[in-house]
Amino acid sequence: MSSGMPCPRRVGVIGAGRVGAVVAAALAAAGHEVVAASGESDASRDRAAALLPGVPLDKPSAVARAADLLLLTVPDDMLGNVVDVLTASGAIRPGQVVVHTSGRHGLAALEPARLAGARVVALHPAMTFTGTATDLPRVAACAYGATAAPADRPVVEGLVADLGGRVVWVPEERRALYHAALAHGANHLVTLVAEAREILAASADGVTDPADVLRPLLEAALDNALRAGDAALTGPVVRGDVGTVATHLDEIGREAPQALASYRTLARATVGRAATDGRLLPIRAARLLQEIDAPEHDAAPSGRDTTHPGPEAVR
Repeated sequence: MSSGMPCPRRVGVIGAGRVGAVVAAALAAAGHEVVAASGESDASRDRAAALLPGVPLDKPSAVARAADLLLLTVPDDMLGNVVDVLTASGAIRPGQVVVHTSGRHGLAALEPARLAGARVVALHPAMTFTGTATDLPRVAACAYGATAAPADRPVVEGLVADLGGRVVWVPEERRALYHAALAHGANHLVTLVAEAREILAASADGVTDPADVLRPLLEAALDNALRAGDAALTGPVVRGDVGTVATHLDEIGREAPQALASYRTLARATVGRAATDGRLLPIRAARLLQEIDAPEHDAAPSGRDTTHPGPEAVR
């Protein structure tokens, strides 16, 4: 147990979703006692049974009253109402540590709890979760975007140390920007990869497992981008291959039209970045942008059904 958390805490978790159940399980493994959890859906109850065996499920106010360290892991849009209701019911008390895991929100969402005497913390794990035991090593490997009053920073540092992570301090006024960076990188990456799978599945009858074909390429590209940024960029745009880009647009327009808009948007962004760092001459950048926006690439789709194929179409 780290010095920032002076004793094993009695932990309660409200919202036994993918994040809450996993973080609570990680705290239990670090020596804290998870005393109660709440979750309304069948999925939350199943998740709690798997990750928090023996922990009773109760209503939120009872969970809050039982806990020294209260985790609020509810959806962003519900957070303010949950804090208001818990505080109005008297379930929040002086000295209690109240932590939410929203990336978007900071301490303002916990103001009623602070006024009730609680020590409040915004603590967002920069990780995507499945809500299963496979997430537990990821909890220890990730950064936590934290916002707290100066006096409460040792509490945060101790809590994150117990989780095995590292703290990234985020000012209150920059929480939304911090969260936008993570969502843009992680959530939109999923959309990008899903579309690449669909396009690859449409490209040849022999591609029965698009993920297997894409995995080495995408893992290398991600690793290179994280290490080198724009310097890692390869491909037809940075080379100025207008004809190749035009062919891509034609084929995507015919065979995978659901991906055409995002291909164009990302190609435009790539042109801008490559031109800004001098790897793409302005005249070639202009020609690429003209081609990217050319309406003739909006060809009618083929007879193939390509609108968001199910898993069986891309497996």
